[in-house]
Amino acid sequence: MSFATNRLGELPDATAPDGSEVRVLCSTSRGSLAHFTLPPHAVSRAMAHRSVEEVWYFVSGRGQMWRRWHDREEVVDVEPGVAISIPVGARFQFRSVSPEPLTAVGTTMPPWPGDGEAFAVDGIWEPTV
Repeated sequence: MSFATNRLGELPDATAPDGSEVRVLCSTSRGSLAHFTLPPHAVSRAMAHRSVEEVWYFVSGRGQMWRRWHDREEVVDVEPGVAISIPVGARFQFRSVSPEPLTAVGTTMPPWPGDGEAFAVDGIWEPTV
């Protein structure tokens, strides 16, 4: 293991299965950190993860996050300063409700394993990305 130092790139490294732009920041053997961007007034695809859990911290824009896990379901308003968790297997979908992109920094534990990790589920909003 060595040190990693990265800067937020201007162009995305990938498109997440939910349709948001992903800029990879750093990764270790136990977790990874990425920056997610959803365009203004866009709605992500609803997803769930097979083996990873995530913690997101919103840094710009305003929006809403829907999550359902077992018998709990909620929609929360998100904006800079709000953090949310996404447990393994939780269904989630998010949308931007502002004229600026909705952006978050998210930690994935363990690191993102690749294709096949996320799978589509029914959400509460019609996706636009």
